[in-house]
Amino acid sequence: MRRSIFACGLLLVLAGISSAVATAAGGTGDHSPAAQNAARAQARQSSVYYWNAKAQRAQAATARALTIVHGHPPKRFAHTSEKSSPQAARDFARAWQRRAKAAWRAAKHPPKLHAWYCIHNREGSWTDPDAPYWGGLQMDMNFQSAYAPWLLKHKGTADHWSPLAQIWAGVRAWRTRGFEPWSSSAHACGVY
Repeated sequence: MRRSIFACGLLLVLAGISSAVATAAGGTGDHSPAAQNAARAQARQSSVYYWNAKAQRAQAATARALTIVHGHPPKRFAHTSEKSSPQAARDFARAWQRRAKAAWRAAKHPPKLHAWYCIHNREGSWTDPDAPYWGGLQMDMNFQSAYAPWLLKHKGTADHWSPLAQIWAGVRAWRTRGFEPWSSSAHACGVY
């Protein structure tokens, strides 16, 4: 709500500045219907641009979160075209902001998060660059190529990934193999 009020206030300020400049340049402001229509069209276009830009930022945030969860970026989003009316653009942006929040909420809460932090404490630093095991969950090259091939190809070994990306690679392995790759650390943490 505050952002909408701020956006409306910003548009009013911009409209006031443009009319003040017109008044200073021409001595008196042009209050003809054509000038008023032009000002309204400019304010409308500014509002559409503002909300479309917000939608694009929310789409990018959603893509980053989904890349962490799935280990690769999502396919192209459906309905990513820019909207032409202020109301449609605002609704579109707000829908994408909700999606981005939901995606980040999911990304920040992987299954068995406490178990992963416990295993990490017994394995190594999140930025451990020493071969043949990399990162906070000590993933070897075969593990990385099996459970995070896109990250391995585009970001390098696990020591270059965020801790959440490393945990999600572990989650993908856990779903098929359990905690077997970290059997002694998992046993010490009381997870099986």
